[in-house]
Amino acid sequence: MELQLELTKEKQVEVEVETEMEMEMEIRVLVVDDSPIDRKIVEGLLKRNGNGCIKVIAVDSGTKAMELLQLNKQKAEPLSPASNEIKFDIILTDYCMPEMTGYDLLKAVKNFSRTIPVVIMSSENEPQRISRCKADGAEDFILKPLQTNDVQKLRNYANKSTKPSELKSGIKRKMISQLDLASAMNIAERKRHLSRVVMVLKSSSLDISPYFPLACKLVLLFYAMLCLSQLLHR
Repeated sequence: MELQLELTKEKQVEVEVETEMEMEMEIRVLVVDDSPIDRKIVEGLLKRNGNGCIKVIAVDSGTKAMELLQLNKQKAEPLSPASNEIKFDIILTDYCMPEMTGYDLLKAVKNFSRTIPVVIMSSENEPQRISRCKADGAEDFILKPLQTNDVQKLRNYANKSTKPSELKSGIKRKMISQLDLASAMNIAERKRHLSRVVMVLKSSSLDISPYFPLACKLVLLFYAMLCLSQLLHR
């Protein structure tokens, strides 16, 4: 019974760790496009083909993207996991936008962080534009409309930047520590149970020392009666 309970606890720990790992592996995509129709199309495509692991935040301008990325401050600090309230694994931005183009956003992001992958999308296939974006750090240049295989590309770019191997090793270490904690708790519970049994035995035990002489006399009396009975039958 105790072994079954221990296995059940360990299984619960494994399920909790797997759930936490799935949450940690969630991909957060910042979509930037001034067209509301294109934003809806891209957002729907990402969610339908993301297996529930893609979270999309869409904005209609590069300026709003800068605000979310905290790059609109006069003395902005380099992007880091500790400095962002909203953390993104990848940025998907349209090229042609008023006021601030996708190329301008790309340069602004890369000036502060080269770890966040930026993917440019456009309905115009211009080789010079594509070459310029890639030369300045764009991870890829995708033509509209986006296709299902483009979603897998985005996931690959995002996973490459988040270093999943380090994440898995961290989750593994946490899982081992939780299993060790569960084992320690089981050992402590067994010790408490054993101590309670010993206390019950001590409290229920009888001191037979005063009755020992009487018991000896009864045994001798029984033996004498047995011998007398055998003599009478002869």
